[in-house]
Amino acid sequence: MKHRHLGRSGLLVSEISYGNWITHGSQVEEDAALACVRAALDNGITTFDTADVYAQTKAESVLGRALENERRDGLEIFTKVFWPTGPGPNDRGLSRKHILTSIDGSLKRLKTDYVDLYQAHRYDHTTPLEETIGAFADVVRAGKALYIGVSEWRAEEIREAKALADEMRVPLVSNQPQYNMLWRVIEAEVVPTCDELGLSQIVWSPIAQGVLTGKYKPGEQPPEGSRATDERGGGFIRDLLRDDVLQRVQQLKPVAEAHGLSMAQLAVAWVLQNPSVASAIVGASRPEQVEDNVKASGVTLEPAVLKQIDDILGDTVERDPAKTQSPRSPR
Repeated sequence: MKHRHLGRSGLLVSEISYGNWITHGSQVEEDAALACVRAALDNGITTFDTADVYAQTKAESVLGRALENERRDGLEIFTKVFWPTGPGPNDRGLSRKHILTSIDGSLKRLKTDYVDLYQAHRYDHTTPLEETIGAFADVVRAGKALYIGVSEWRAEEIREAKALADEMRVPLVSNQPQYNMLWRVIEAEVVPTCDELGLSQIVWSPIAQGVLTGKYKPGEQPPEGSRATDERGGGFIRDLLRDDVLQRVQQLKPVAEAHGLSMAQLAVAWVLQNPSVASAIVGASRPEQVEDNVKASGVTLEPAVLKQIDDILGDTVERDPAKTQSPRSPR
């Protein structure tokens, strides 16, 4: 497993990280979740990403139990705050009250004194940005987080936040966007801005929620038990389950085979060719999925291969920067 610096910081993260959106505390039983974390550790993953809202806080608890006996200094644990985790009016957003309350809840569930990265899960249009960054700065100064990041923020929002973070001397080092062969909306504005400001991308959905594995076939029903049949996860990939998209994805199989890669490995390796990406988050419901994904670490795809992929996918790729934020899901 190779590691990369997170932004311009000194923090190294595994270039493939393990995330537990949907699966832990929700889609799979705890024994299976623990087995997946074990597989991640055994295969060199040191970076783990979660959020308080995943499975309504249960995902953090599962991850905390899974990592409880590991050497804390050898791990990078990330979590997030924004989406509602309770019924009250202040149980959501990026107010000072919610941030300071949420970090304590996350640390308790994760069974740790600090997280390496605390992330704003979305931009809060109802709270002054100065209040949000000030609260994050206090979290860092209290030793409850080492670095801060954002997730699915637009370029202009990131620029304003970085200016405030620099003024308050708090290390804002990353953005966590959706990014894969089919979804490239960050390339036009977000990536250039982050490169200029010294932020890395920690990307989620590098295999497009399983679409880029090739398991979804045009004209066929999704396989039983797949993400597309899950009530929560299925809605997020429905737009990708069009026959025109699935037909193009099937044409990627010879490309993967020619390089001795599985389809999932090709998809993760493709994401990691972008030097702005520090880590690609993979999830799993079975340990063998983790073992397959990690083999993408260190793979180099030549420019001719990247062009071949572009030619195959053609106009099925989404590039509109206006779609940077996804309002549909607390991913």
